[in-house]
Amino acid sequence: MRVRLAIVGIFGLAVIGAQSPAPRSVWDGVYTAEQARRGQALYNTQCASCHGDTLGGGESAPPLAGAEFLSNWSGLTVGDLFERTRSSMPQNKPGSLSREVNADILSYVLSANQFPAGKTELAHATEVLKEIRIEAARPDPK
Repeated sequence: MRVRLAIVGIFGLAVIGAQSPAPRSVWDGVYTAEQARRGQALYNTQCASCHGDTLGGGESAPPLAGAEFLSNWSGLTVGDLFERTRSSMPQNKPGSLSREVNADILSYVLSANQFPAGKTELAHATEVLKEIRIEAARPDPK
């Protein structure tokens, strides 16, 4: 009986583990290069006047690239960043940009922070983006 319970328990854990997606991070290529190019053009028209041409920030806007940006966002998720920007930007008309435009601009921000591009566009659904961690340092390979 104990052996049967142990086998059932091990099988149950295996099923649960198989259903859980592997954690993702910004180092896993979560946007495409084309999406980042679109995002750069959008950034230039929607964001650069406050955050600067090089994403370095301005008098009234924080940097979107570099050590300070990474210090502020490391340990949070892309979904957290997406929701913050989606609901509060641009400063003169918060929440006016579509989810797709926000995802493209965020792809450019990830690119500017030297996170690698991948083969799939960054999603614009918050629940999907909440599964992607922002990690300042590249994780050790497993």
